[in-house]
Amino acid sequence: MENFAEQLETLTRQEQELQFTAFTSDTALALGLKVIEIVRQRGKVVTVNITVNGKVLFHHAMQGAAADQADWIRRKNNVVERFGRSSFFVGIDHKHRGVAFDEIKYLPPQDYAAHGGAFPIVIKNVGLIGTVTVSGLRQADDHAIAVEALRAVLA
Repeated sequence: MENFAEQLETLTRQEQELQFTAFTSDTALALGLKVIEIVRQRGKVVTVNITVNGKVLFHHAMQGAAADQADWIRRKNNVVERFGRSSFFVGIDHKHRGVAFDEIKYLPPQDYAAHGGAFPIVIKNVGLIGTVTVSGLRQADDHAIAVEALRAVLA
């Protein structure tokens, strides 16, 4: 059985640590390219999207990416925007509480996906301004790649 409480602690720590003091379109470019670099090194294929204040600053579907990944990104981003937490955190939190996220009436599954891959872009002392989202792998892997790229760009 999964240790949801431990996972939630790790996800919370990541969200607290991976915050920016400033974020520009150049930051988005560096972050998006870092995601692509990481994924290529692993021989995988994803779509990556970085959106700030409703504006897409970076979007790339790698050769072989499925067309529906753009919709997964939209649905994962909606979760981050609604809850202010990573889409993976929201999904794990609901599992931990025994709530089926897909059955919440006011969050239709065609618009919300609490699956890993969308991570909040937060400015310290300001708050949530956008998302970096990876789609195309298992949800834990989508999340881990976003986190790894954020760590590299923030280093």
